[in-house]
Order: sequence, then C-alpha cells, then structure tokens
Amino acid sequence: MTLQTRNYFLLLITATIWGSGFVAQALGMEHVSPFTFTWARSIIGGLFLLAVIPLLDAWTAKQNQNARAPAAAAEPQKPAASPWKNPRLWPGGFCCGTALFIAESLQQFGLLYTTVGKAGFLTSLYVVLVPVIGIFIGRRTSLNVWAAVILAVAGLYFLCMKQGEFELSLGDSLVVACAFAFTIHILVIDRFAPLVECVRMSCLQFFVGSVWGFVFMFIFEPPTLEALRAALPAMLYAGILSNGIAYTLQVVAQNGVHPTIASIILSTESMASVFFGWLIMNESMNARELIGCALMMTAIVLAQLPASVFKRLFKN
Repeated sequence: MTLQTRNYFLLLITATIWGSGFVAQALGMEHVSPFTFTWARSIIGGLFLLAVIPLLDAWTAKQNQNARAPAAAAEPQKPAASPWKNPRLWPGGFCCGTALFIAESLQQFGLLYTTVGKAGFLTSLYVVLVPVIGIFIGRRTSLNVWAAVILAVAGLYFLCMKQGEFELSLGDSLVVACAFAFTIHILVIDRFAPLVECVRMSCLQFFVGSVWGFVFMFIFEPPTLEALRAALPAMLYAGILSNGIAYTLQVVAQNGVHPTIASIILSTESMASVFFGWLIMNESMNARELIGCALMMTAIVLAQLPASVFKRLFKN
C-alpha cells in the first residue's frame, strides 16, 4: 500500500467516525448545551492524546532504532530537539483549535434544530467551499469544481427548503456556517501539517478548543453535575473517537494530500451520518430531501474529476 493510498484510507475512516459522531452529539445535547458538549469533547480528546503521545514516541523510537544499521547505531547520536519546541507548532495548534471550536459549536447548535442526516450533508458543503476559498489564496479552480458548486447549491435547496420557500431553517443555516468554519480548518491544516509533528498539533488544537469552550460555557450555559453525568457516554464517544482519534487521523492523513481531495473523501461523513441516523435514531428523509442528497453527492463526485475528463464530457 502506497503512502497516498494509506492516507486516503485513513481519511475514509475519519469520515465514518465523524458520521457516527453526529448521533452522539444529538444524544448528548438532550442533557447539556452546545458549548458544554464542545468543551467536554475537546478536553477529553486532548487528554486522550496527551496519554497516547508517549506511547507513540516510544514506538517510533523503537522503529527507528531497528531501522538503523548496527554500525550506525554504535555511533553516538545527537539528541533530537523536542517536537514541542517547533516554533510553528503552537501557532498551528492555536489556529486549528480556534477554527475547530467555531465549527463544532456551530454544528452543535445546528443539531438542536435539524436532523442528524441533514446536518451531515450540509456540513459536507466544505467539499466545494475548500477550492472556492482557495481562489483567494492563489489556488486555481477548474471548471468541474464550479459545476459542482452549482449542483451543491441545487442540492441544498431540495434538502433544506420546503417547496415554494426560499429560506433556510435556523438549524440549517448554523450548519452551513459550520461548513465554512470546517473549510478554514482544512486549509489551516494544509498549511501547518507538513511543518510540524501532526499528533502534537492535534493535541494542542483540542486544548485550545477546550479553553474557548470553557469560557463560553460558563458565560452562557453553566452545566449541572447531573447533566454532565447523563451526557457522559456521548461526550466520551465524541471526545475519544470523533476528536481524539478521527481529527488526529485527519491531521496525519491530510499531510501531503491536496486539500480538495481530502475534503472530498472527508465529505463521505454525510453518507455515514444518514446511515447512523436511520440505524440508531429512526430518522427518515422524504423524496425531496433524497433528491437533494443525490445532487450533493453528484457534486462531490464531480468536484474530484480531473478537469480534462470534464472538458471531454462537455465537448461530447
């Protein structure tokens, strides 16, 4: 398996975990408010990685030692500088953590007013937002991506708007705003991941998010001990799996993968969210909403087609 294939596979695992995490988020907010849930999942994810990092360091050191020739191993080795001292790590962790906190909080509030399935599909709008915003940072966008944008907007209309109406519900609007925040998060990772040790940056982003969450939680929605206890299983699932494991896999796997391709693979969380919403929460979608889903999935596929293929199809 090539490194690129491995990274694609890790991104697919990430998307599947995120899709199931929508259910945990919805169930957790039956007991606590959005900022509380965001704080909890962030601090749990950060603590989980803080415990895992020494194990990963020991495993990496052993692999490196086994890879060295005996003669080279006998030579005195210069102690490597601590990855925590990388000057780019802390700005990267702060920027990623702030973007992630905003995205997760908007998603949590949106889930109060919309279904798990719709939230999953609307969040996946970042698949077209990433290349569109990339224009403003010097990345060219091909014709097929613009076609994908049009299809995604059409899908959004069928998915979120009732016939004859031209407005989003509050929950839908919040999740669309969340998609913009996740777009920034993906682009920030694309900027910093090649420059730092990825697991440490992921750990830092969670602690940054937990600080933001702690502040907003106690300003707007101080939780009770009973509520925290009731929401604990959902918070542990989101904190360990969705944050600690999945977001770390994203940071690691996105290193060296074009952000648009990464966003396309990650957007499959929308399919997982619909599946788990149906499996666990008995949610269903009507025909109009299913048409919207189909259009958005077509947009996702179209966005990843090489521009040359699209041009040949268009000419024919």
